[in-house]
Amino acid sequence: MNGPAPSILRLDREALKVLAHPLRSRLLTELRMHGPATATTLAHDLGTNTGATSYHLRRLASVGLVEETKDGHGRERPWRAATEMHGWTERDAAGDPDAEAASDWLRRHYLRTFVDRYEAWLDAQVSWPLDWQDAAGASDVALRLSAADLAAFNADLETLFLRYRERPLADPDDARTVQLYLHAFPLEGSPR
Repeated sequence: MNGPAPSILRLDREALKVLAHPLRSRLLTELRMHGPATATTLAHDLGTNTGATSYHLRRLASVGLVEETKDGHGRERPWRAATEMHGWTERDAAGDPDAEAASDWLRRHYLRTFVDRYEAWLDAQVSWPLDWQDAAGASDVALRLSAADLAAFNADLETLFLRYRERPLADPDDARTVQLYLHAFPLEGSPR
């Protein structure tokens, strides 16, 4: 193994509501993808103002998604993502209309993010070496599963993701950050 298991925050209702905001979601993504940054740097990179950025960083910190690094001084204090990942289930939001709406917004936001990133890859892939073009793929499969089977399948995939995350790299010079997405859902329109 290459290190400890990733830190994962299970979002509660309040955290869902805080994260379901366009700038907050972008701030968290920026910190996770590029590491610690000050509010000033984040505001510049995301095309917003420092005051709004600072406010939204504090809101994210209030639910444990970001934290100050203890480096820097005065107004130039860097922030970092407090965890490597977050997750939630619909059960975490059930019964709270605002949390349910936040969950829906976040899932749709992540879907739009995936589409944007995948289209960017499709636009750029011809400039990448053929080994990368061949390795980066897309597929779909339909399985007949119960809810328990699907939960077990997802747990198996998480174990596989962790195995690849923690293993030594075969060729560190050729390594790139690779984004993986999984959307598993029933094809039928309504439950039986």
